Amino acid sequence: MAMSKEQMDQRMDEHFGFEERDDIEGVLGTLAEGARHDIIGWPTGPTTSHEDMRQFYATLFGDLSDGKVKTIRRFYGENFLVDESEWSGKAPGRPFGIEGRNRPLKFRLLHVVEFGEDTKLKSEQVWLDFPSLMAQLPQE
Repeated sequence: MAMSKEQMDQRMDEHFGFEERDDIEGVLGTLAEGARHDIIGWPTGPTTSHEDMRQFYATLFGDLSDGKVKTIRRFYGENFLVDESEWSGKAPGRPFGIEGRNRPLKFRLLHVVEFGEDTKLKSEQVWLDFPSLMAQLPQE
């Protein structure tokens, strides 16, 4: 049975809310067992185990802080959505290998998400605006 736009919005907003609170277990609770988690540009490539995803989020939450996600727009299909958002916060660590030095940061994201029958994310692919990150966090 196809999910409604409202159900997809609710699940994505829940997922982003857990990310904003640095709640790793909450984030993992929105991802199906065996989900494909693919952050484009992340050194490990796609992962499918919750343990690998837990390590990714632990690293991410150490590298970025005070994060807020603002949805710009969403496109919907049968049990999938494409979400264009803007992340803003600070970079106290080394986000994506770039020295942050606790500087403010804002960049766009594109999520391509498929949902399973249980409404959990069965696939999440995330594209980041790396040129914007690099421009805001110049390396000396």
